[in-house]
Amino acid sequence: MAATKYIFVTGGVTSSLGKGIIAASLAKLLQARGYKATIQKFDPYINVDPGTLNPYEHGECYVTDDGAETDLDLGHYERFLNVNTSQANNVTTGRVYQSVIEKERKGEFLGKTVQVVPHITNEIKERMQLLGKTGDYDIVITEIGGTVGDIESLPYIESVRQLLWELGEDNAIVIHLTLVPFLAAAGELKTKPTQHSVKTLMESGIKADILVCRTEHELSDDLRDKLALFCNVKREAVIQSIDASTIYDVPNLMLKEGLDTVALKKLDLSDKAEPNLTQWNQFLDRHKNPKNTVTIGLVGKYVELQDSYKSILEAFIHAGAANEVKVNIESIHSEFITEECINDKIAHLDAILVAPGFGERGIEGKIAAVQYAREHSIPFFGICLGMQMAVIEFARNVVGLKGASSTEMNPNAKYPVISIMEDQKNLEEMGGTMRLGAWKCDLKDGSIVKEVYGTSQISERHRHRYEFNSDFKTQLEEAGLVATGINPDTGLVEIVENPEHPWFVGVQYHPEYKSTVANPHPLFVAFVKAALTYKLLKADASLA
Repeated sequence: MAATKYIFVTGGVTSSLGKGIIAASLAKLLQARGYKATIQKFDPYINVDPGTLNPYEHGECYVTDDGAETDLDLGHYERFLNVNTSQANNVTTGRVYQSVIEKERKGEFLGKTVQVVPHITNEIKERMQLLGKTGDYDIVITEIGGTVGDIESLPYIESVRQLLWELGEDNAIVIHLTLVPFLAAAGELKTKPTQHSVKTLMESGIKADILVCRTEHELSDDLRDKLALFCNVKREAVIQSIDASTIYDVPNLMLKEGLDTVALKKLDLSDKAEPNLTQWNQFLDRHKNPKNTVTIGLVGKYVELQDSYKSILEAFIHAGAANEVKVNIESIHSEFITEECINDKIAHLDAILVAPGFGERGIEGKIAAVQYAREHSIPFFGICLGMQMAVIEFARNVVGLKGASSTEMNPNAKYPVISIMEDQKNLEEMGGTMRLGAWKCDLKDGSIVKEVYGTSQISERHRHRYEFNSDFKTQLEEAGLVATGINPDTGLVEIVENPEHPWFVGVQYHPEYKSTVANPHPLFVAFVKAALTYKLLKADASLA
């Protein structure tokens, strides 16, 4: 191909319609046809990145190999495409304005009055084409966050309008995702919200090339004809996106609707190669036809909002399919775990995962959950803060270091078995200053992790400020909590295991970020397998 083609995905009527899933599904279909495709997300909020956003506000903060703190949609992109994203795949208004202001301070605009048009829009357009200009991709899909008509989205919509004009109609198209609601009182689907959304888009100078309609019910031919007529799109470009039982159904649904075919034709690209979705559909078959079931407790403090642990939940889906097991997740709020209720909340589980997080709230509940798993030989997996809670629990209850804690929760802890990293002590800014991105880790012979990974060195993604305090390493290891993963450059303890326990692993990094449909993360696969083994042993014991 001579030049990169561009697809812009906008949304209307309401947020949370699934622009990210539609973008990822289209990219998957294009990839399955042999095209090199990537996806990027442009978010209209003024935060430089999601790193300082509360999970209740924005859901999970996803981290890439190169240390970018990004929107959770990038997790979907990687899980669908099995291709790493980077800093360039997620841009916010904050980052755009920060860059323009820095250029102004350096005098790069030669005394010109800096304005939204052309300076902000030029910066946006430059970033929109950054991945395309690398020559690595045939097609770049750009998802515009928010909905058409939002004040904060206007510079992005204007930038798209300019690019459509500059690139030409065969090189760039717009997919508009909208809602066709069903009114129960009237007993019918209503197209008016979509019509108004498309009208708002056209008022900004952009005509939708493809209309993707989220709906709870099938769109009739008459309804499709009406949408095509009133929204000024071709009849074959009215695409139904009906509610699915799993997001992993969406690529097949979009294939059936012809979304990829229409997009390719509009971009003047060949659609002759049939998409190869063999591996994808094998995964779906295993996911939908499990041979067994396990119940795993997810212990955290953001469990009211499932998006806070999106990558963990998706990693369990991947690992469940790999084991031909359905993984039922029980969300357990750590703030409400008490001595009186812990048995009722945990005893019936087949495994326990203590989730990442920040701050003091719910910490004692997490520690209690770790203790219960350790004492009752229930498979345990601790991630980031979950690993740190395992260290604190062991220090307190096995080593006898009463008052052991993390300096995050207790700066004056008598036994700071978890402490702030040296390079974090004098930082004044919170955003983008944690240990981020991929770091190496050497695995100890004879450990669970060495067997699971099948290699002696791994690379995993991090997002933390506090670490295992190596001053206590010898004391903890002599008591039975072994450091089985060490960063070769910093000496940081990355992984702890309890060899006296059937399956007890805590990791400082975030393995969930690297789990994809094509490559389920080996730690999650092994953990689900351990949960199944534990469940079957319990069943055998009850029959004995």
